[in-house]
Amino acid sequence: MNATQSPAPKTDLAVTHVLAQLLERLEHSPVPVGAEQYRSVVTHLVDEFRDVAPGDGLGKLLDAYPAAAEVYENLNYQHAGLCRSGLDASLAAELAAKDAIQRIMRRAAPDAAHGQG
Repeated sequence: MNATQSPAPKTDLAVTHVLAQLLERLEHSPVPVGAEQYRSVVTHLVDEFRDVAPGDGLGKLLDAYPAAAEVYENLNYQHAGLCRSGLDASLAAELAAKDAIQRIMRRAAPDAAHGQG
């Protein structure tokens, strides 16, 4: 029986780190960056992410390099949604919307009571 074994996930993040750092530099470059150069870096980073083992090391790398984190999140969207997006911003937006709705409802309540006379 010939069982196909997939290689073990990589735990050495040296190449991934260099690519993430390079992508971050391209993202913040004060001079225009060629599309081919950008695409090449992202393509290589995607290949690295496919082979890298999840864990604390990867999490720290993604925390340090937001552009790479966005690529990683997009690659894994079908499994985990926007798993790396900040919850603080989402929670703040939800609470602000709830407060706005409550304020509007309080203002509308007296008007509704006057109209039912």
